[in-house]
Amino acid sequence: MIRFLTAGESHGKALTVIVEGFPSNFVLTEQYINQHLQRRQLGYGRGGRMKIETDTAEILSGVRFEKTLGTPVSIQIKNNDWVNWTDKMTAGKKKGKIEKITVPRPGHADLVGVTKYNFDDIRNSIERSSARETAARVAAGSVARRFLEEFGIFVGSFVESIGNVYPDENFLTELLSNKIAAKFNAWRLAEKADKSAVRVLEKRQEEKIIELIKKIKKKGDTLGGTIVTVATGVPVGLGSFVHYDRRLDTDIAAAIMSINAVKAVEIGSGFTSAESFGSESHDEIVIRRGAITRKSNRAGGIEGGISTGLPIVVRSAMKPIATLMSPIETIDLSKYKKVMARRERSDFVAVPACAVISESMLALVLAKHFLLKFGGDSIEETKDNFNSYIRKLDKRIKKNFKTGK
Repeated sequence: MIRFLTAGESHGKALTVIVEGFPSNFVLTEQYINQHLQRRQLGYGRGGRMKIETDTAEILSGVRFEKTLGTPVSIQIKNNDWVNWTDKMTAGKKKGKIEKITVPRPGHADLVGVTKYNFDDIRNSIERSSARETAARVAAGSVARRFLEEFGIFVGSFVESIGNVYPDENFLTELLSNKIAAKFNAWRLAEKADKSAVRVLEKRQEEKIIELIKKIKKKGDTLGGTIVTVATGVPVGLGSFVHYDRRLDTDIAAAIMSINAVKAVEIGSGFTSAESFGSESHDEIVIRRGAITRKSNRAGGIEGGISTGLPIVVRSAMKPIATLMSPIETIDLSKYKKVMARRERSDFVAVPACAVISESMLALVLAKHFLLKFGGDSIEETKDNFNSYIRKLDKRIKKNFKTGK
């Protein structure tokens, strides 16, 4: 069973993550993890924190000579900004008078956090609920995606829209129509998106979005958007319809929804299918080049909680960043009076970063279900199990139905 645990505060000493359940003997390097940590920091409209932090992973355990040991992998990402917050965030005794934050920002975990945990300082809520924690998730997801690559499974993403600016030709349509090439690689999609300052696939759309971001920055406002996350090379048979918590789509939806500011998730045609006829919604089953497949991929690569062998397609919506430079109305908890919300250093747009985080969460879910099906304590054993399954897949179906089994 794949599981991971993150720890750390936004302005604490460091973020740490422990990832458990992966087999031994596959290559994992700090450079590989750092590549994806750096991708998370990119994007036009990011705030001042990105100028301070240069996220760098340090593998503390679970890897020897660049190969996994089959033991828990622990990774640390230091916070460069800690030097400016030592007195405010120390784990030791408080030194001097520290200003308490008493004005909650609408849309953040400020008010619910102090209510739930009985704090007298909103800073305690801000630090752990901050999206800074997602750097640790990207590190964990990098372990998962490196493992999946051993089996030809790749994960990528692109930003579909920011501030309601959509492309003229949406690649999502092509993904759902199943018109993409059979050997389409989701990582190539991510590489193309990474060349854009806002991770979109069209130059004209990029220019419109950047112009919009410039306008909202002057107004002190923020923007959200939609993201498409894709996995290719996923074999038939991950997940199950036997129990609700073994369904692949259940885990994917929960994982993506857990990302800060994500408020909606759909797989395949999602909400559009609710507005369509059944004849327009489902994927007809056909045989192409001797193999069973579907005419379309409106189901987003999952039927009955089980992967179909087509690309996994997940679309998610991120709300606008809740910290505004032109604040909206709230109250001061120390006075119970109306005030304007406080400013906390933040981004204007974080949709491109959210897309990279979505890749990591999808990779972790796929790795979990992959190992649930194929097992193995070493990468060699897992490959033997996987290759045997793939080799016999079509033969088994033909044999079962020809013999009436």
